[in-house]
Amino acid sequence: RMSTIRSIFLYLDRTYVIQSGDVVSLWEMGLIKFRRHLEEAHDVQRKTLAGLLTLIHKERTGDMVNRSLVRNLLRMLSSLGLYPQFEGKFLEASEDFYRDEAQQKLQELDVPHYMLYVERRIEEEGDRVGQYLDPQTRKPLVAKLDHQLLESHVTAIVDKGFESLMADAEQRVEDLKRMYVLLGRVNALASIKGALSGYVRKTGVEMVANEERDKDLVSDLLAFKELLDSLLEQAFFGNEELSHALKDSFEVFINVRQNKPAELIAKFVDLQLRGGGEGTNDFELEALLDRVMTLFRYIQGKDVFEAFFKKDLAKRLLLGKSGSVDAEKSMISKLKQECGSSFTNKLEGMFKDMELSRDVMIAYADSSIRTSLVNKLDSELQIHVLTTGYWPPYPPAPLNIPRDLAQHQEAFEKFYLSKHQGRRLAWQNSLGHSTVKAHLGEGKGRREHMLQVSLYQCAILLLFNTADELSYEEIKDAVGMEEKELRVTLQSLACAKIKIITKTPKGRDVNEGDKFNFNYKFESKQLRIKVNSIQLKETQEENDKTTETVFQDRQYQVDAAVVRVMKARKSLAHTLLISELFKLLKFPVTPADLKKRIESLIEREYLERDKDHPTVYNYLA
Repeated sequence: RMSTIRSIFLYLDRTYVIQSGDVVSLWEMGLIKFRRHLEEAHDVQRKTLAGLLTLIHKERTGDMVNRSLVRNLLRMLSSLGLYPQFEGKFLEASEDFYRDEAQQKLQELDVPHYMLYVERRIEEEGDRVGQYLDPQTRKPLVAKLDHQLLESHVTAIVDKGFESLMADAEQRVEDLKRMYVLLGRVNALASIKGALSGYVRKTGVEMVANEERDKDLVSDLLAFKELLDSLLEQAFFGNEELSHALKDSFEVFINVRQNKPAELIAKFVDLQLRGGGEGTNDFELEALLDRVMTLFRYIQGKDVFEAFFKKDLAKRLLLGKSGSVDAEKSMISKLKQECGSSFTNKLEGMFKDMELSRDVMIAYADSSIRTSLVNKLDSELQIHVLTTGYWPPYPPAPLNIPRDLAQHQEAFEKFYLSKHQGRRLAWQNSLGHSTVKAHLGEGKGRREHMLQVSLYQCAILLLFNTADELSYEEIKDAVGMEEKELRVTLQSLACAKIKIITKTPKGRDVNEGDKFNFNYKFESKQLRIKVNSIQLKETQEENDKTTETVFQDRQYQVDAAVVRVMKARKSLAHTLLISELFKLLKFPVTPADLKKRIESLIEREYLERDKDHPTVYNYLA
């Protein structure tokens, strides 16, 4: 009716009302009258608001309602200026509804389904605003929704669901993304950060602390890191704080066993660079080494890694077991970039020695000394001249060198020392390896084979050129090896899968009184047979010696650091000195270890305790 009246008197509204500033239009006058009528009819207003809230509640619980009716009523209230009264009651009702429903759903649903429920409710309320609520209601409504569905239950959601989602993370990327997005709405990403750190540390400690997993530990850590990096990008949108949390967590758990991860990473790299690992081509190997370097950055015992890597590199170079020289140099380049040139000086020196050795052998091959010797002997010798300071220390390995090889050694020494006066050559028998021509088999099956053996194995096999059977004692006297090394070498020839010689009595152990015979019945389809794999294997004793060497080097570094600090400061309190040392030293060390080294320096009169203050040290020039 108001519309009809306004249409009839439209001319008056457009002329008289506009010209008279104190007169309102018929439409506005009608609204004022209607609003006054509603305000006086309290029961009508109350029922109207209650009816609207009831319709909205029914819609929330799944019933179909007449949205056009709701929309028209709310537009009417908005036109009458009564919408704020509705909005207040509506927000209060919404808060109560979602408070109760959220508590019920958290008990009924697991976290992934609860997240889906929250996502659905947020979408429904957004649609409700678009259909019939005032746009300005969106912000306070969403705030109520976020508070009741998310903010009030952050702890419960994370504690109940995050770890279970991470346990099946590859299949739960969407659920983790949903949790991240929803909790991000209420500024609760700190809870995800804490839960992520806790999960990574717990899982990582279980992996690192379990000694039974040592064999596959590095592969498992790489897979774990790859999974977490993938989740960081796909589920957590590369969040920088979560990225830092992952790095910190990795650094904590990987150093639970201070030195073992460093050793295992070095051995893993050794396996890859020998061509026996996961990388099937140069590109894949390079990518794998990049991933390994990520783990390397987290370990504190980098000096342990250096010691084992250096020892393994030496074996790869000297025994010709490196799969790719380019990959070797690439790895050293990565280490240099990460730790500086001081870390890789000796490693680079090892490669330089190998290159210089090739030049030396080329010159020796053209020398008259070698030419005259080769004409007399049916054998050749390839020699690597190594700089003692670059290579790992090797203990003396006594061996009576076979006569032909001894002549080669003497000839080379004569040639080399004539070119380099003042130098001294020390032969490292434990690293020598040989290719021996052998006629094996009987009758028509007799064939010529090339046996790849260690120098120790070679010395023993050559004894059978003049005897079919030798006792343990005879072999021992002839080769002059250490007894432990002799037993291991005889086991590799007589008790392994490839039996070049046989032992009487049979068995795995080699004992005094055992007899050894050349195995004429040995047959193999392969012309080249590898027997020296024992040289590449490392015993626990060797590993322990390497670790012990690292610890000794650390003591020297601690001593040097103490002296350097005290020389600069002259006098310093114990706690301040310990603090300074922690800043200087790049490997894990305890205050008790530092105290022992300080006491040692006091005994050696580098330092003294202050007479008046026992906790203060003075430097003695």
